[in-house]
Amino acid sequence: MKKLTLLLFLLVAASPLYAQSEYGELGVFGIALGAGLAISVSALGGGIGQGIAVSSALEGIARNPNASDKIFTPMIVGLALIESLVIYGLVIAFILQGKI
Repeated sequence: MKKLTLLLFLLVAASPLYAQSEYGELGVFGIALGAGLAISVSALGGGIGQGIAVSSALEGIARNPNASDKIFTPMIVGLALIESLVIYGLVIAFILQGKI
């Protein structure tokens, strides 16, 4: 139920971006809201994903310390890929902020 409520909130918050006028119904506030949502949602998702990835990697290393070299490198690559998605959200926020 919480996920459905969050999805509904995000859809309602993003609705001013689809209006006919130049800046939407809410004007500049709609663009600022879109920029804030872009970075906040991407940072939230990236933080949760990185936490789960590191937790699983450390659990695997704790169970088998000899495999730490084989676990550590793919973990770092995975963290870099997760962080790249957060950087995309930051770029979108900058693009939207440039329209203000």
